[in-house]
Formats: sequence, C-alpha cells, structure tokens
Amino acid sequence: MYAIVKTGGKQYRVERGQTLLVERLAAEQGESVALEPILYRSDDAVFDAAGLKKVKVTAKVVAHERGEKLRVFKFKPKRGYKRRTGHRQELTRIEVTDIRIGAHPPAAAKQAAAKSSAKPAAAKPAGAKATAESAAKAPTKTEGETDGS
Repeated sequence: MYAIVKTGGKQYRVERGQTLLVERLAAEQGESVALEPILYRSDDAVFDAAGLKKVKVTAKVVAHERGEKLRVFKFKPKRGYKRRTGHRQELTRIEVTDIRIGAHPPAAAKQAAAKSSAKPAAAKPAGAKATAESAAKAPTKTEGETDGS
C-alpha cells in the first residue's frame, strides 16, 4: 500500500515507515502533520476527490535540516562582472507513520467528542445577554462633554 502526497509544491510516493526530506514545514520536531494525498493505491486505486477525502496520510517531524550548499556564479564576459553567492535550502525530515482509508477518527477525537456530548453547557436566558451587550455598547457622557452642537 502506498500513497502519492503533495507538500511544498512537490509530489512524493510514500509508504508507512518511510523517511524523506521535504521543504520546510511549520511544525515543531516531534509533531504530527497531515499530508495532502493525490493518489492512494492498495488493492484498488483511489484518485477521485470524493475518495481522497477519506484517505489520511500522517507523518511525524523527525528533524529540521539544511540542504547542501549550492554555489551560484554569475559572469558577464568583457565587462568585468563576476558574482559568487551561495544558497542552502531549509528542509524537514519526516517519517510517514500512517496511511489509511476510512472514516474512523483517532482515539483523541473520540474522547473529545464524548466529553463535549457528556457535559452540555448551561444556557443563559437570551434576553439577559442582549441587555448586557447593549448596555456595554451605549456611550456614556461624562461631566463636561457635549453633543458637538
């Protein structure tokens, strides 16, 4: 089973347990990130939009790294123009932890749903809230203020 995912403007073929270098992700080391699947392949191929909404590809950020140094040299003949610069790309090493299809939410999501349904919030009367908000919005005059006329 494998998936093709898109991240950082590039596409990668990934399998569970695989590590790879991708463009820098805005996630801390050790966090889990969700990758956008483009294709899922197991016994059958899934690449339509409705089917891909059910596919979940998660990866763990292993480390943030920098790529190797690239030398950029600019030269224009007969003009004495020479420039040498360098560039190192910011990269993130990730490990694919899970590729699955289906609608079973993770255990943390189940627990959060159970807590929210078990403990409903106490409802306040709507009239009391409306009067408190309108009183807070109404401007108050202090001594010495005028209406501007």
